[in-house]
Amino acid sequence: MTRPHVLDASALLAVLNQEAGAEQVLPLLSGALMSAVNWSEVVQKALARGVAVGPRLRLDVQAIGVRILPFEVGDADLTAQLWRSAPRAGLSLGDRACLALARQRDGVAVTADRAWAELALDVPVKVVR
Repeated sequence: MTRPHVLDASALLAVLNQEAGAEQVLPLLSGALMSAVNWSEVVQKALARGVAVGPRLRLDVQAIGVRILPFEVGDADLTAQLWRSAPRAGLSLGDRACLALARQRDGVAVTADRAWAELALDVPVKVVR
C-alpha cells in the first residue's frame, strides 16, 4: 500500500504560486491530505498576497484531489507532543500539525522547508526544493 502524502502549506503554496518545487508536488496532489491548520496558512498567505480568497479556492484545491481534514483535540495533543521531539528546531504549529497528520496516517510529510530534512523525526519527509 502506498503511503499518503501529507502536504505542508509550503508545498501547496509552491504549486499555487508556481514556485520552485511545484513540479515535484503536482504529481502528489491527487489523494494528498492536508490539515485544516495548514489550509489556514495557505489562505492567510493568499490574503497577504492580495488574492481574493473565498470558498472557490478550497473547492478548486479539493477538486484536484487534496483532502483537507479537520483538526481535532487528539490532533492538538499529538501536535503539541511533537514539539518535544525537536524543541529547538523552530517548528511552527502548522509544521507540527502536518507532521502529526503524517504520523497518524502513516504518511509522508511533503514540505518546501529544507530544515525538516535535518530533523530526527519518526515521520518520513519529502523536501521539494
